Amino acid sequence: MSKVITNKVKAGDLELKEKVVAINRVVKTTKGGRAFSFSAVVVVGNENGVVGHGLGKAKEVQQAIAKGIEDAKKNLIKVPVMKGTIPHDQLAKEGASKVLIKPAAHGTGVIAGGSMRAVLESAGVTDVLAKSLGSANPHNVVRATFKALAMLREPLNVSRTRNLGLKKVFNG
Repeated sequence: MSKVITNKVKAGDLELKEKVVAINRVVKTTKGGRAFSFSAVVVVGNENGVVGHGLGKAKEVQQAIAKGIEDAKKNLIKVPVMKGTIPHDQLAKEGASKVLIKPAAHGTGVIAGGSMRAVLESAGVTDVLAKSLGSANPHNVVRATFKALAMLREPLNVSRTRNLGLKKVFNG
């Protein structure tokens, strides 16, 4: 696996849309009965290359979602989106979840599972092929997808690093 390059973004004045990926009810049994709480995995993005994820925990669902949104706004990254797709294939692993994302031709759409779809659509990717391998735990799948998107590199940066022309980078 390649080194993760953190390209963090400040929430500032971005117009972010929220998507709730998963809500989990947690029950703690005490001598006074059962205590319920909720955890929510939330993804935010401006559908133009900026995306973030967060986890919120609270006694009520709405509070958990609000906390998740605040956490997601602290974890924003910039994703290189080229003509609605990603620049190259990427594989990433988080916990027992493994994620594979591949660029696709225009008009293909987002072919991905629920948790991955939320992250990719929030990032503004319109054409991509994605497969979740291993565990389907929504939190780990979201984090693995996020890690894969963070590892993506723009062709211009690759050409500068390798001292090659853009045509050489694309055509080999």
